[in-house]
Amino acid sequence: MRDWITGAALAAAALTSAAVIAESGKPQLPPELAQKVASLPKEKRDFLTSEAAEGLAGSFAKMFQRLENRTTGEIEAYIDGLMSAAEALKYNPETDVASIPLRTEDPFFNSWKLMRPRTMDPKREPGPFGLSRYMFQHGAQGMYGSGIATFAGAPVAIWPEDLVAGKVDVAIVGAPLDMGSGYRGAKGGPAAMRNQYGMGGVDMATMVDPSKELNIVDYGDIAVDNMSTELTVQHVRERVAEIARTGTVPFIVGGDHSLEYPNVAAMADIHGKGSFSVIHFDSHFDAGREGIHFLTHGAPVYRAVKEGHVRGQDYIQVGLRGSWPGAEGFEWMRDNGMSYYTMPTVEKYGWAATMERVLKNAKENGKKLYISFDVDILDPAFIPATGTPVPGGLTMREAIPIVRRLCAENDLIGFEIVELAPQLDTSYRSALNANFILHACLTGVAMRKKGISAPGFLSELTTDHRQPGAGRTGAKDGKAEKIDPDYGDLRRSRPRI
Repeated sequence: MRDWITGAALAAAALTSAAVIAESGKPQLPPELAQKVASLPKEKRDFLTSEAAEGLAGSFAKMFQRLENRTTGEIEAYIDGLMSAAEALKYNPETDVASIPLRTEDPFFNSWKLMRPRTMDPKREPGPFGLSRYMFQHGAQGMYGSGIATFAGAPVAIWPEDLVAGKVDVAIVGAPLDMGSGYRGAKGGPAAMRNQYGMGGVDMATMVDPSKELNIVDYGDIAVDNMSTELTVQHVRERVAEIARTGTVPFIVGGDHSLEYPNVAAMADIHGKGSFSVIHFDSHFDAGREGIHFLTHGAPVYRAVKEGHVRGQDYIQVGLRGSWPGAEGFEWMRDNGMSYYTMPTVEKYGWAATMERVLKNAKENGKKLYISFDVDILDPAFIPATGTPVPGGLTMREAIPIVRRLCAENDLIGFEIVELAPQLDTSYRSALNANFILHACLTGVAMRKKGISAPGFLSELTTDHRQPGAGRTGAKDGKAEKIDPDYGDLRRSRPRI
């Protein structure tokens, strides 16, 4: 029968336990419980204050409260049960496999990532190429499909030589991995974003069109083995490094957040370990550790830091909320020098102040920047199509400016957007909003290329119509002047055609 604990009793036990821990550095038994177990073997007494016991019981406070009215015999039986469970949790070489063996004798062992021999390609000059018979593959506004869909309606590149020959600034590449999340569907992200508009066209806030300022290509999808995250991430790391090695900035479209590990490792392979910062936009801190899997979508940050690809003090977390991590996660981040700006931070200081702190934090060490954007940082109202949504997130109105500014005001070496699972959304808004987030970063990169360095730059043309009059009339020589209904104020500077 489950022991139900009153809130007041639990709170009292927690306070008592916390006070004891604060004084001694380790948990100690309440006096009455210590007296009851004094006759038990030391091994069992010590187990009551072990991490294993805490993990199995939920917390020391709950466990001590649960044992408060038990007899010594009942307490010993309880301890025996916990110790038995703790032992069963451990790896047993006689009954458990350390890894799932692969059938290495299969002649098609590497078929999932086999590169086509170059001799099979049609002869052509290196460089990007279009996939449409029409002049404008996705229409003048990037909204209407024609030909084969590509990211941002961009031409295609296949090999590194294409990137070099085309002097490509940004290569957008898909990585449809969803083996690392436990929730299938993120592999549909690249296809959904290719088939939705919003990644191309002008940014009205700045009047910068990244498709005109940057040489952008669709670099296809990286092969994945969706039965093995471990096999896949090694190949992803190679392909992302292949892009970066040419001087092109890789934009990776996932796929689940396991991809952050190979993507960040690829940046370290090319730019050097510890040479750049990472901003991690997410509702979860993704630094889970000591699990049974080498990597999941909840562990890439821990692995990237543990292997030294990025220093802890060069990691910046933005948007954390919900029930994970607990205190131990924040303590781990503090111990490793990480910065974090949670949604409780936003609640306390407001988004405007928090955004400025993030922007300042990103630039203060003068390092290059990599951005990891998990779509679940956004409130589910904007992107319901994600496997681990958490209410209370950013709005698109908040996310677009900070992404644009980060990409404009820093030396960006890479960007990823992950965890879009389009089948969870019966509308188009999830893929659409994901595209607009990526477009915000492309705009920032284009602004930097154009030399627009003013922090928070906004176009005067679209933010101030510069008319001294009000309403639907202008003023000229003190007299009201009718506004052309088709062109409004613009008729003075632009002739009607």
